[in-house]
Amino acid sequence: MSESYYDRAPGDASALPDIEQGRTSGVLVYTIGMGLAVGLTALSFWAANTSLLWAGGVSLGLTALAIAQMGVHLVFFLHVTTGPDNTNNVMALAFGMLIVFLVVVGSLLIMADLNDSMMPGPEIMNLHMQR
Repeated sequence: MSESYYDRAPGDASALPDIEQGRTSGVLVYTIGMGLAVGLTALSFWAANTSLLWAGGVSLGLTALAIAQMGVHLVFFLHVTTGPDNTNNVMALAFGMLIVFLVVVGSLLIMADLNDSMMPGPEIMNLHMQR
């Protein structure tokens, strides 16, 4: 590989070698991704509507299938890989996940604290008044 191969912007198709620019491989990648995405979606609908699974395990199974679906979309459609030209994409994805995690956990903590600080409902207040 030439030195100019590494001196390019991420996603710059004009600097790629001829082998990586093949249209057939791109269509194949998208077709495999589409097949996996449709298969995981069908499996999710089956898991939600079947009586063969333990009722408590359905939500765990759907969560696992959802994470697999996200992985398929990231790899096959968004082309987020661990290659040297995708370092910024992976770091941006990790930072985004950190922000979402902090917002969700922070919101749950705030709501739990607000729930503990709420005044008692009218039913409890009436019981205290009748004594």
